Amino acid sequence: MQEPFDIFIGPTPYSVFPEEDNTFTIFKDGKEYTQIQKDTEGVWLKMDYETGLPLFDEDVEVNEIGRQIGLYQAEK
Repeated sequence: MQEPFDIFIGPTPYSVFPEEDNTFTIFKDGKEYTQIQKDTEGVWLKMDYETGLPLFDEDVEVNEIGRQIGLYQAEK
């Protein structure tokens, strides 16, 4: 399993904790923020905390977090 890593979107720090099946737990400003999962190449889904199921609403911030994860992984 991949080790946790940090990304930045503008001045905002995000800590990324890889889980199974292209799922990542995201911490924003040191606090647990959300869990996301890769859907397609450019689309990432926010996961519902209560059910663990993906929410199919498009979220610009989640997609940018996912894009940054992809860039980080491509560097490895």
